[in-house]
Amino acid sequence: MDSPGNATMPCGFLLQGFSEFPHLKPVLFLLLLAVHLATLGGNLLILVAVASVPSRPPMLFFLCQLSAIQLCYTLVVVPRSLADLATPGLGRGSPISFLGCALQMQLFVALGGAECFLLATMAYDRYVAICHPLRYTAVVTPGLCARLALACCLGGLAVSVGLTAAVFHLPFCGSRLLVHFFCDITALLDLACTRSYADELPLLGACLVLLLLPSLLILSSYGAIATALRRLRSPGGRRKAASTCASHLAVTFLHYGCATFMYVRPKSSYSPRRDRTLALVYTNVTPLLYPLIYSLRNREIAAALRRVLGRGRRGRRGQGLSEP
Repeated sequence: MDSPGNATMPCGFLLQGFSEFPHLKPVLFLLLLAVHLATLGGNLLILVAVASVPSRPPMLFFLCQLSAIQLCYTLVVVPRSLADLATPGLGRGSPISFLGCALQMQLFVALGGAECFLLATMAYDRYVAICHPLRYTAVVTPGLCARLALACCLGGLAVSVGLTAAVFHLPFCGSRLLVHFFCDITALLDLACTRSYADELPLLGACLVLLLLPSLLILSSYGAIATALRRLRSPGGRRKAASTCASHLAVTFLHYGCATFMYVRPKSSYSPRRDRTLALVYTNVTPLLYPLIYSLRNREIAAALRRVLGRGRRGRRGQGLSEP
C-alpha cells in the first residue's frame, strides 16, 4: 500500500466480493437468493398483515415501520451482491463509483440508525403499556407515533450524512480494492492510508449516538418494566406482560449485538475477510430472523398473519368452486 504522501482521492473502488472463490460463487448466489427472497416475503407479509388490521395499536405501527426498514436495508446491499456473484469475469472485483459507494454506505448507516432509534421507541411503548396501562391510549397517540417514527428516520439520516462525509474526506491510498461485498465503514477505514486515532472519532461518535444513547433508553425502560412486573401478584398477568416484550428483546439483542461487535472496536482489530463473513450474516440472516421472531412470539401479528393467510386460502377455494 502506498504511503500517506501518495494518497489520492479515488475515482472509484473495486468491491472484491467473493471473487477469490470462483467455484463457490454459484452456490453462494443460490443461497443468498433464497435467503433474500425469504426475507422480502416475510417482511412483505408482515406489512400486508398489519395493513389488514382495521385499528392498529401503536406496537403494530412501529412493527410495520421496522419491517419497511428491513426491506430497504436488504435492498441496499443484497441485489448488487447477487448481480456481482452472477457476473462472470470480474477479475479482482466489481467496480463501483466513488459517489455510488458513498451513497450505499450512507443509506446503510441511515437505515441501521433509524432501526436503533426505532427499537428504543418500541421499548418506550412497552414501558407505557405495562407501567401506565390506564394512561396508555392518552399518552401513546397516533400523532405521537407518527412524530416518533419521523424522528427515528431523521435521526438516522442526520448521523449517516455526517459519518459518510467524515469517512469520504479521508485520504485513500493507491489500492482501490475493498475486501468486501458492499461499501461498509470498516472496509473503507481499513483502506484509508492514515493510522491516526483521530480518524476513528467520527465512527466512535456515531456509535455513541446510534448505539449507546438508544441502548440506555432501552435499559431504563426495561428496568422500569421489570420493577412493575415484580409488583404484579398474578402469575398469569406477569407472563402475559413479559410475553409482549419477548420478541422486541430478541430483535434488540440481535441488532445491537451485531452492530456493537462489528463497529465498537479499534481499527487495529479490523480483519477484512473475517468482517466480510460476519457482514454476510448480519445483512442476510438477521433480517430473515425478524419476521420469524415476531410471527412466533407476538400474538397480535400472529393473529393478523393467520387472518391474511386464511383469507388467501378462502379466496383460492372460492375461485376453484366457481370454475365449471
